[in-house]
Amino acid sequence: MKILKLAILAILISFVYQCKDSKKEMNEASEDMQADDEKNEVMEKMEEQAKTLQFSLEPKSNSKVEGVVNFTETEGSVTMTATLKGLEQGEHAIHIHEKADCSATDGASAGGHWNPTNEPHGKWGAETGYHRGDIGNFTADAEGNATVTFSTGEWCIGCEDANKNIVSKAVIVHQGVDDFTTQPSGDAGARVSCTGIIE
Repeated sequence: MKILKLAILAILISFVYQCKDSKKEMNEASEDMQADDEKNEVMEKMEEQAKTLQFSLEPKSNSKVEGVVNFTETEGSVTMTATLKGLEQGEHAIHIHEKADCSATDGASAGGHWNPTNEPHGKWGAETGYHRGDIGNFTADAEGNATVTFSTGEWCIGCEDANKNIVSKAVIVHQGVDDFTTQPSGDAGARVSCTGIIE
């Protein structure tokens, strides 16, 4: 009888320890799931906060200028990075134009500079005024390659503010240099490359 009681006690003790181990494993699994959920929430927020668009620039006006342009929006600022090739060595202008239409062979279908605030043309940030599309000039190397990077809090990707939203506009690369004074476009010459900004 004593042996039977001891055996039952041993079984009960073993059962208690198994329950504790099982509870511990369940707690650890629950903590892992909670950590995964928190990690997923952070990743989702980061994805929501960072919007990225990428487009290919196509040659216009019988040029060979092509490339890729990226727009990334994070924390209320948009960064444009354009990588170009096929340019003549030297300075060229790049602007955002009012329509995402590159159908014309000379790029004229993209319309004029994007200027939702009806300012005069000028250098970005000028006190006398500037268009929201007045990015400025950049320099191509001897091989005709160039990279342009531009960041501003005055643009957004797909927001409801028509004065900031770059979607449905176009990126135009010009043959010449923007003089920042000639109205309405800086006398930058032929449009040699174009892409529409479509979300």
